[in-house]
Amino acid sequence: MLWSLLKILFFVVLVAALAYGAGLLMETGSGLRVSVADMEFVLGPVQAVILALLTLVGVWLLLRVAGFLVALVRFLNGDETAISRYFSRSRERRGFQALADGMLALASGEARLAMSNAAKAERFLRRPDLTNLLSAQAAEMLGDKGRARDIYKKLLGDDRTRFVGVRGLMKQKLAEGDSETALKLAEKAFALKPRHAETQTALLQLQASAEDWKGARKTLNAKLRHGNIPRDLHRRRDAILALCEARDLMVDGDEPRARDLAMESNKLSPDLVPAAVMAARAYNVQGRDKQAVRVLRRAWEAQPHPDLAAAFAELVPEETPQERIQRFVALTEVRPDDPETRMLSAELAIAAEDFPAARKALGDLAETAPTAPTARALALMAAIERGLGADDEVVRGYLAKAIGAPQGPQWVCESCGTVHSAWTPVCGQCSGFDTLAWKPAAAGPAGLGGASDMLPLLVGGGFQKSAE
Repeated sequence: MLWSLLKILFFVVLVAALAYGAGLLMETGSGLRVSVADMEFVLGPVQAVILALLTLVGVWLLLRVAGFLVALVRFLNGDETAISRYFSRSRERRGFQALADGMLALASGEARLAMSNAAKAERFLRRPDLTNLLSAQAAEMLGDKGRARDIYKKLLGDDRTRFVGVRGLMKQKLAEGDSETALKLAEKAFALKPRHAETQTALLQLQASAEDWKGARKTLNAKLRHGNIPRDLHRRRDAILALCEARDLMVDGDEPRARDLAMESNKLSPDLVPAAVMAARAYNVQGRDKQAVRVLRRAWEAQPHPDLAAAFAELVPEETPQERIQRFVALTEVRPDDPETRMLSAELAIAAEDFPAARKALGDLAETAPTAPTARALALMAAIERGLGADDEVVRGYLAKAIGAPQGPQWVCESCGTVHSAWTPVCGQCSGFDTLAWKPAAAGPAGLGGASDMLPLLVGGGFQKSAE
């Protein structure tokens, strides 16, 4: 260290002296006169510059020889690696330069140049922990997945690079669609680096796709513990995982535990529609109808949804249409101007064969609504017109419009745009977790399915009787 400092100081002093001498030479204009013993030399400006350059080269060579002599003295004094270190410093400089050039080439998209520099850096440095990753990424950019896989496997043998190797293999398996192997690799990567945000996200996604709800909840809690997810998003996704676990337990016959998890899910995320529906049914089984109504009302206030109305109807299955209208006031008084509330009120009135009230409740949803009339609104309008005694031609006109009308809000994946007939925690198309939202689809009619399927549940046989 001291020797390097002395060399730097000597070089700075030499450059300063040469600069000062060049200034003096420029001032004289007649050149440089050098006297040695009885001999005298007169050098012009060009010869003086050449002499200065030769002096610099000579000094550099002198420093190199001096450095080697110092290394030789240390070797003779018992330092067995002194000479090898002297020669290795040059190799290291060239190796790290090649490594830096390779990284720049990789960032620029020049995969072949990056591969060449990686090989050069390895030849000089002999540090596979530094060069293998560059080689693997360059191989992937070239499309040579086999070579990249072989390099990642080499990284597994070193504790310092094991995580990088596991992560690289995991990403390859994800790209190949081998979710089962990718899940095992993600678990290993998570065990090596529990704080790594990307690994946490990949593991959570794979566990959700594999329906490992308990494991996914542990991973989600790790994301929160390490500060890699906002608390509100953690609560929602924890609610989704608890709901999915509750559904599986219900299928397995463990209904008490399933009901507890459903209630827990609803408390974590009151606006999650499927959780509110399952929690309301759980409260209903326990005879706690007030809590069930409270749960559904709160969810309706956040997002009116036909599944909530269907669950509200299930609370009292044996009631007359008039009794149902009166009971549903607890729901319809919340967000009364929402299209879902207006269509719900119309359905209830149709069930009670109060068609003028149904027409009033529906308003302009089937005609001059802000958006295009939905298939459900047009189907309701056809039922109302039939009940009011309109001509068959008018009824058929609304039904014909309904066939080609948009479905209205549906469960749409916000990642890939796929429409789902029912809510699911994982998109069936892109495998995205918690990507479904209740909103209109991007384009394309979907017929009369979905939300309008709840009409018979609400109206019983009243609609059919009125239609006859």
